Amino acid sequence: MADTVHWVGTGLSTGSGVRILADTTNVVLYGRTQDKAAACIDRLGLTGKVTPRALDALDPERGDVVVSMLPATEHVRLLKLCLANGSHYANTSYVSDEIAGYAEAARDANIVLLTEAGLDPGIDHLLAHDLVARAEVDGPATAAFTSYCGGIPAVPNEFRYRFSWAPRGVLTALLSPARYIENGEPTVAERPWEATTAHELGGERFEAYPNRDSLPFVEQYHLPGQWRLERFVRGTLRLDGWLDAWAPVFAELRDPDPDRITALAADLAARHPTTETDRDRVVLAVALAVRGDDGTRWSGEYLLDLVGDEHDSAMARLVSTPLAVGVGEILSGALTPGLHRAAEGAEASTRWLAALNRYGITARFR
Repeated sequence: MADTVHWVGTGLSTGSGVRILADTTNVVLYGRTQDKAAACIDRLGLTGKVTPRALDALDPERGDVVVSMLPATEHVRLLKLCLANGSHYANTSYVSDEIAGYAEAARDANIVLLTEAGLDPGIDHLLAHDLVARAEVDGPATAAFTSYCGGIPAVPNEFRYRFSWAPRGVLTALLSPARYIENGEPTVAERPWEATTAHELGGERFEAYPNRDSLPFVEQYHLPGQWRLERFVRGTLRLDGWLDAWAPVFAELRDPDPDRITALAADLAARHPTTETDRDRVVLAVALAVRGDDGTRWSGEYLLDLVGDEHDSAMARLVSTPLAVGVGEILSGALTPGLHRAAEGAEASTRWLAALNRYGITARFR
């Protein structure tokens, strides 16, 4: 039996990945209480195959892997425990400056610090690396890159949205300015929803807006220095009509007050509840177009479109499965000690995408 995987968290994104790991290694799942962990294991159909424990009992051994599905504010606490115990660490969150500050310590301690190994960030990174490697244009060129991902209701509703994570987190994310490249220039959208544009995929109309800071990913995706970026945007995808449906929400966000945001989140959760019969849908579209100065052109796009079922929401499946693949990479020794952001090059991305394909997750390329 391989080293133990300590999966910490029982929230909405804990899904198929636990089942995948439980087939090959010893998995312990932690909740705030042991009963909460047991209830999650039962929901996953893994009673008897995965051990439930309370979070305060977490004490990994050297060589084990700790998977944090807790809020980002808890990541450093678990990482420090891993450094002290000599265990590896993995999560699906973006790398914060604080987490990045432990990269050298992780390398010195001979442990792997795996981050951004979910859906977005995660699968989007894999597809981006693959597209850049495929681009058949040599020399100076003009390029446009977009990566949009969104969790949406499988059956459109009047609100044009289905909460797949905490409503307050959704609102807070909208308050963060977005930085990206548009018309060849770095651009900042202080209110990201105000930069929403129409985006068509396979004949279906969506709405898309930029989020977070896209610019560091130019280097992370290894775009050639000879490419002049006409557009480079990483953002969020929503159903057509979302901008109008959310107009009252945006009115509240223009002059945000923390207490009012908390109250608004509770109100939205009550008015737009997610039920057990609801099915979610996740759409991820990553595209690259390159026009060489010599007249050559290349373009490619990946589209991943998945609907949840009675076993898993689409979001849980697409977040937890690549994370399980990443944990497998740690246990097999494929990842060197130190900080990693999912797969960080075309060769590794091909390996990860092949693994996802074996688990039924395939993005269509055209």
